[in-house]
Amino acid sequence: MPPKTDLDRGCLASELSFLLEPSDVIAVRDHALMLDCQVQGEKPIMVTWRKNGIPLPTSPRVRVLENGTLLIQKFQKRREGSDADMGEYDCAAQNRYGLLVSRKAKVLLASLPKFHTHPTSMSVDEGGVARFQCQINGVPEAKITWEKDRVPLNISDSRYTLLPMGILQVTGVKQVDAGVFRCVANNIANTRYSHEANLNVTGGAPRIYKEPAILSGPQNLTITVHQTAILECIATGNPSPIVSWSRLDGRSIGVEGIQVLGTGNLMISDVSLQHSGVYVCAANRPGTRMRRTALGRLVVQAPPEFLQWPQSVSKPAGGSAVFTCVAQGVPDPHLIWLKNGKVLMPGQNVKLTNNNSTLALTRIGAEDEAIYQCIAENSAGTNQASARLAVSQAKDLPAAPRGLLARPASTGSLHVAWSSPSAAVTDSIIGYVLHIRRIGEPDSMELQEAISKDAFQHDVTNLEAATTYSLYLKAYSSAGASQQSDIVVATTHGGVPAPPTYFTKVLNSSAVQVLWELPSKAGKAQGFRLSYRKVPHSAYQEPVELPPHVNAHTISDLEPGAVYEIKLVAYNGNGESDCSKRLVSLAEQSTSEQITGGNGLCQCRDAEASLGSIVIGIHIGTACIIFCVLFLMFGYRRR
Repeated sequence: MPPKTDLDRGCLASELSFLLEPSDVIAVRDHALMLDCQVQGEKPIMVTWRKNGIPLPTSPRVRVLENGTLLIQKFQKRREGSDADMGEYDCAAQNRYGLLVSRKAKVLLASLPKFHTHPTSMSVDEGGVARFQCQINGVPEAKITWEKDRVPLNISDSRYTLLPMGILQVTGVKQVDAGVFRCVANNIANTRYSHEANLNVTGGAPRIYKEPAILSGPQNLTITVHQTAILECIATGNPSPIVSWSRLDGRSIGVEGIQVLGTGNLMISDVSLQHSGVYVCAANRPGTRMRRTALGRLVVQAPPEFLQWPQSVSKPAGGSAVFTCVAQGVPDPHLIWLKNGKVLMPGQNVKLTNNNSTLALTRIGAEDEAIYQCIAENSAGTNQASARLAVSQAKDLPAAPRGLLARPASTGSLHVAWSSPSAAVTDSIIGYVLHIRRIGEPDSMELQEAISKDAFQHDVTNLEAATTYSLYLKAYSSAGASQQSDIVVATTHGGVPAPPTYFTKVLNSSAVQVLWELPSKAGKAQGFRLSYRKVPHSAYQEPVELPPHVNAHTISDLEPGAVYEIKLVAYNGNGESDCSKRLVSLAEQSTSEQITGGNGLCQCRDAEASLGSIVIGIHIGTACIIFCVLFLMFGYRRR
């Protein structure tokens, strides 16, 4: 492990943070609107605002107050030459340490359009059940009341049940209930009246038996924790059925926060995640097992909450920093990271792992000093946490080690050496750290070994035979880590790589693609060399060197109709593998495609020509056949 020279501090002084962030709001046309943005931290702090991700220009009508609050005078639905004031707003606070972005606040314009569902007239037998419904999409949600004969409905009668979704239920209908009903919707924007609906009450004669039936059952409902859920269930029948509720999974509904509205509607106050499930409304005929059921699913969501927050740290230049951000919610939140307000993407020194919950920065420099934010989002809401990375730029940081060399010492070890720095530099160094990994492996698989300050050579042991490793070195002082040395590559003893299995594919009359299998383990090949020649020429083209993670290469600009010999080898520090040669013909490619493959090892060297070997083989085979024929003929004559 490297020496602990970083200047970690759990909470840096003068941390920039929000005291009050903007929240979703509904504005009224031609009225003033204020969005909060209060920040603490080292001053001066500059607060700016964005709308839909674009900087918001200020004007006499749109101003940012001294405390960061955004003031919009006379909120407008439409403006000449620009969009309306509705949209998503966020504020950004910046000081000399970095930039912090608030949550996004949705700003909607209050409105109340016409009803899209009106109550319909109905006739009900005396003693039966009546149900009216109206629906309207208001911003904010409209409060719905009912009128009968243009007079507010007397809801003190227990036979009348009003549900917030614009539903009116009347049980045990009487002649006095007959009349004209309508909805009244009201919010801060307007008041609307629905169409009128007549309730006709018939009968008076003795009612006949009717099986229980559910007039309206529960609907699927998705809400957020701490809200109120209302599941409707109204049933008819003679005698009047008894309505009961249960959960499909058999769990108890409980009693806390549970209330029955009217004759069977279920209300759950202050819902929690445990209330999610499928609810069953049952209408039972009294004294019998006859019943009718209806199902409705309740989905309870929860906005993101942080279980672990990223912590601000100070790290030396050339070191590494790790931020962890763990959030929970329903559904599972998605995590993204911001650097000074801009989305951070994975890169050469930026790694995101564990579903973006871990951010790792390696080989950090002055450009990495910033405020990093973890944004957790799901359909129920957004949450954010931030941390600052300070990069110490001490003048006496040691210089990067020079003259690093590595050579094989045995099948399981490498010998590493580097130049000794001057005495003045050596006095400030407290140790070295050697970073080593198999070539082709990701940075996360890197091994580190600590080395004494007085040692300028080191043996790395417990390595794999015939394996290629990449190595670099860092020097550490009390102020931090140096930049890394040049990277060197070395291979342990144990032989050359296995020859690659490869295939050739003729793409067209002048191009061939070569594909091969990579070694099963990283480090077993330092790279590949691919060369080719036109038959019958003996000279190969200059070989193309390919890295160990590449397994395909296209040779183009070949002569149409010609025959080429292709050679592929794997190599490491011990030498090249046995080669495989393959003849590829570019003739008749207008009608067919050639794919050839296999090992076909020939223990070849560059001076050898496969075509000559084939000719010699043919001659030898012909001679063998002639010899066999003569032998048979002489044997027959002697007999």
